[in-house]
Amino acid sequence: MNPDQMTPAPPTEPPNPPLTRSARQRNQITAMVGLVTVWVLLWGTLSWANVIFGLVVAAILLAVFPLPPVTFAGRIHPIGMLRFWRRFLSDLVVASVQVAWLALRPRHVPRSAIIAVPMRVNTDLNLTLTAEALTLVPGSLILEADRATGTLFVHVIGVNSRDEVEQFRRGVYDLEARIVEAIGSPDELRRVRTIGYPNPPADLEGEPT
Repeated sequence: MNPDQMTPAPPTEPPNPPLTRSARQRNQITAMVGLVTVWVLLWGTLSWANVIFGLVVAAILLAVFPLPPVTFAGRIHPIGMLRFWRRFLSDLVVASVQVAWLALRPRHVPRSAIIAVPMRVNTDLNLTLTAEALTLVPGSLILEADRATGTLFVHVIGVNSRDEVEQFRRGVYDLEARIVEAIGSPDELRRVRTIGYPNPPADLEGEPT
């Protein structure tokens, strides 16, 4: 075929098309609500003063450190949101009591572990929300989040065996599932329900120390 007679290929869409104005506004509102919620949780008191001051701090943070254009593909599921908050508050109380007991036990040095948990939904939003929820619960702390593999590295205290390591890892997957059920897209919901509890690669298995 003559090269001059070849039909040019149709232009392809860019891999990351720019967000629309409404999408940017929705992301800003979502980020604002999330930051204010974290601020109130850190203070531990729900009051108008904390909410207003949280709005001011969130506005400054979003203006000075603008977030990357993360697309929110899901939607709010009211029942899933209620389930998430009910379980999160329950875990917060239980973990606080457990950590207090570990601190008060005489002559007892609690063992800890660094546990790698590859997320089933590898998005910036899911990684951020799961990491924030884990960090707010006493006894666990996010050390690193690998965006390339979608893996959270969590330092957790009070684990004494491989079985307890795996129990904590399954708990992280349950937390991820509750977050997805609260704000996830249909594709993300199918993913967490289909995969279940994935086995981590051998080089990512945690060991109590």
